[in-house]
Amino acid sequence: MKPIVVSVLFFLTVAMSAQAEDALSVTPEQTWDAVQEQGDHLLFIDVRDPVEIMFIGFTDAVDRNIPFQLVDRTRWNDEKGVFAMDINEDFVAQVDAALKEKGLTRDSLIITMCRSGSARGKPSADYLLERGFTNVKYIDNGFQGSTVKDGEKKGFRVQNGWQNSGLPWSTKANPEKIYRFPASGT
Repeated sequence: MKPIVVSVLFFLTVAMSAQAEDALSVTPEQTWDAVQEQGDHLLFIDVRDPVEIMFIGFTDAVDRNIPFQLVDRTRWNDEKGVFAMDINEDFVAQVDAALKEKGLTRDSLIITMCRSGSARGKPSADYLLERGFTNVKYIDNGFQGSTVKDGEKKGFRVQNGWQNSGLPWSTKANPEKIYRFPASGT
């Protein structure tokens, strides 16, 4: 095979692979438009731990906060300097319940959002797809966006994401939508 043909085939393969990966990804703006145009026909969930929402912010555009992972305050990760996080054992059941409340099914569009899109947004979408949900997307760059790599704002999340896209958000969470731990003894 001629080198030019091999190069073209390689780039097409890479592009198709990237497209397949990006097929689950939506922008904050696309999500906002979908919520405005067809909000009754989709489920938009914030998959962050509710304590994280309390300190970072919230958008009332979500239907509900259903954490994909919950912070385990009894286990510390020395390497990362953070508490460990475990998958919420009730995540799938809670998503099913939220769908049912809206009169939706596992074939309805579900959009997940975490802080940055990569640590819980995409994994939560993959997790739901692996468990029989058929139409799941996640917000690329999540609620807070990605960190700036260079310059004066290096390390800060001041680019892209819901919070930096001019979409509605607040420092206060809607108490009707925020996740609450079940009462003890139930």
